[in-house]
Amino acid sequence: MAEKQNSDKKSHWLDKENNVKKIIWALCIACSLSIIADLFYHKHTHYAAEDWIPGMYGWYGFIVCVFLVLSAKLLRKILMRKEDYYEEAEDD
Repeated sequence: MAEKQNSDKKSHWLDKENNVKKIIWALCIACSLSIIADLFYHKHTHYAAEDWIPGMYGWYGFIVCVFLVLSAKLLRKILMRKEDYYEEAEDD
């Protein structure tokens, strides 16, 4: 019976900390390469600020994503109801 419990707990490749670190490093390298590549081609920009900052669209996307997460946390505090909000009233 103990053998069956051990076989149910399969180890997945993302459970290993070393594999997660490899993914994080790969993403960092890919982002760095895309920012470096952004320096070597001509962009047809609409606004002057787009030329000033290397990787402007990546930075803009990151900042907007952080803003969305923080605003969602704030909205959760404002809109959250009690756990039993949808339960029937006891006097019915």
